Amino acid sequence: MFRFAQSEYLLLLLIIPLLIIIYAICAMRKRRLLAKIGDIKLISQLMPDVSRRRGWFKIILFCAAIFCIIIALSRPQTGAKVKKEETGKGCEVMILLDVSNSMLAQDFKPTRLERAKLAISHLVDRLKNDRIGLIVFAGDAFVQLPITSDYVSAKIFLKSISPGIVPVQGTNISKAITLAKQSFTDKSEKSRAIIIISDGEDHEEGSTEIARDAANNGIIIHTVGIGSTKGTQIKLPDGNFLKDKNGDVVTTRLNETILKTIAQETKGIYFAATNADLGLSKIIDNIHEMEKKEITKIKYDEYREWFVYFLLLSLILIIAEMLVLERKNKWLNSIDIFRSKKLKLKNQKE
Repeated sequence: MFRFAQSEYLLLLLIIPLLIIIYAICAMRKRRLLAKIGDIKLISQLMPDVSRRRGWFKIILFCAAIFCIIIALSRPQTGAKVKKEETGKGCEVMILLDVSNSMLAQDFKPTRLERAKLAISHLVDRLKNDRIGLIVFAGDAFVQLPITSDYVSAKIFLKSISPGIVPVQGTNISKAITLAKQSFTDKSEKSRAIIIISDGEDHEEGSTEIARDAANNGIIIHTVGIGSTKGTQIKLPDGNFLKDKNGDVVTTRLNETILKTIAQETKGIYFAATNADLGLSKIIDNIHEMEKKEITKIKYDEYREWFVYFLLLSLILIIAEMLVLERKNKWLNSIDIFRSKKLKLKNQKE
């Protein structure tokens, strides 16, 4: 199977005929200007080193190099995407990750957020027939990764997560739970679990009621509290500390109460994270004990990339274009490919 991973770049191929048209117009204009001076044949004899063929040969080489660069940008790939489908029993797990500014606190190294992302990555490695989804939330919630069995994609999406991914700051756990409930598939009833990783500083009400409703729909919610109960300041990437509207430095504390309540309402587990253990291993063991449903898992083969070869070919073409001069070189007359055919035809006629 052949495909272009970034086919939108193929539109740049329209540049090539445009370059050829521009060059042709310039060549015609140049010829007309010479015609105003005198007879073209006479002028050609006065400039024996000038070659029109070389100019066209150079533009063809240049356009060929541009063609190869555009194809490389489009990332040509070969291979079969779907390798096989496997059916097995598993659960559907939605991970809700807090990405509010408080998750930049450094009481967990390097930060609460980076430590959580690392723990989730290790959790993904332990999944077998389960399907996983990822929701990021702060003042609002967004599905970062829909329910899938493609663990490789899950890790890729995980790397791109930062507080800036959610424009509305704050912490709205209830909105994240509501979105997670809507993200499960219809076939996963009684085998659904939610894992919330947060410092628990919920700025909105209603999370307990939403959790209770989730429990009525057979969803178990496990919570992980990450942060210090003593409180710590939030150091931003620019080196300054986060301040509130009054200009005071913000102090963030782990609120275990709300996280414990959510877990209790759904018969889930609450785990107070430490730098050594975020507790996801224990939670995933509990999830594996749940009633499981038949889940079809699709395995993917990686495509083979060919863009490197096109880049190499474009480099060769560019070097060749630079070596071909528009004027004839006396030292290379003996191997002049532009005159050889003409001389052979002349000799045959004689």
